[in-house]
Amino acid sequence: MTTTSTTRTYPARPISPETLTDLRTTDDAGHPMTPFTDDEGGAPLRCCLRRSARGERIALVSYAPLRRWAAETGAAPGAYDEQGPVFIHADHCPGPTDPALPFTDAHRVLRRYSTDGRILGGRLVDDDFPTALTEAFADPDVAVVHVRAVEYGCFLYEVRRP
Repeated sequence: MTTTSTTRTYPARPISPETLTDLRTTDDAGHPMTPFTDDEGGAPLRCCLRRSARGERIALVSYAPLRRWAAETGAAPGAYDEQGPVFIHADHCPGPTDPALPFTDAHRVLRRYSTDGRILGGRLVDDDFPTALTEAFADPDVAVVHVRAVEYGCFLYEVRRP
């Protein structure tokens, strides 16, 4: 899942397979996963970066995206370490198959973070995600960008500095 500007490519990063294994046992709030059959479809799945299909077995789990990123990079996000609900497949997922940036069909917020895990700001994006990401990473202090839903503030995926 990437978007390309004239100079950069920005891949959307789903939740990693290793983290999914953890979340399918105990989520980031310490709760066991409770799978269910999605009778309606349309849930934004963070494991494969697509919407669920009716009848798929999924789960809503608590996920701390900045905490997970910080553990990889050595950052200390302090009060910015938050957790929230995300949908994942309840069973193994092969990951993304579509090369386009996902979930760009509505207003989204790009939340920028520094290498030490501090928030640097946010931006509402309507439609031009490639330009918004290029502008976010034009700031040399930006290490990672979280794409979030406006309605609920939910984490959708991250984009790291290339």
